[in-house]
Amino acid sequence: MQHLAVPDLSHTHTRPIHWVATATAVAAVVALSSVLQPDAATAAQPATGTRTAPAHGTPPDPAAVAFPLDCGPVEAVVRKKASGDLDGDGRPETVAVVHCDAPMGTPPDGVYVLTRGADGGNLRVVATLVDPKDRHTVTDLAVDGGGLVRATLLGYSSADVPSCCPDVTDHAKWRWRNGAFVGETPSQARTV
Repeated sequence: MQHLAVPDLSHTHTRPIHWVATATAVAAVVALSSVLQPDAATAAQPATGTRTAPAHGTPPDPAAVAFPLDCGPVEAVVRKKASGDLDGDGRPETVAVVHCDAPMGTPPDGVYVLTRGADGGNLRVVATLVDPKDRHTVTDLAVDGGGLVRATLLGYSSADVPSCCPDVTDHAKWRWRNGAFVGETPSQARTV
């Protein structure tokens, strides 16, 4: 048997100092990568439908609006909100789901569209998509890039159904057309 001459490779044995040096180098790379970020993407998306102007400005804040709700001694609470340019004017609107902050039970929701005046001020409610008198609870709300408002509504098949137990689900859609919000499709109500 022949022995080959192998040099002493003592530098290939790991020692605690090697691990400390490696950990320090990795930490430096992670810290540097969190500071140095690439510029934001600037690619434009192709236009769809009739919408031509991108939304500019800050969407209306529902906390700064008085809603057309009579809540008596309790306050109105904004449960959900979604924003987007719904009417194609280049300014964002906000859709808000609001109900009275009742101490018991499940108060019905209202769905309201908020906008700013052309001058950028004067927040106001411009449309009621769901009236609280209709006894709906909104479980989902979204505004897509094309200005379509979508909401999932829980409701009741009759006045005899207790408020605790909605038995109808409706997937509602609205779009701004000819100066008003119009239901996109007929109600697709189904029992739960």
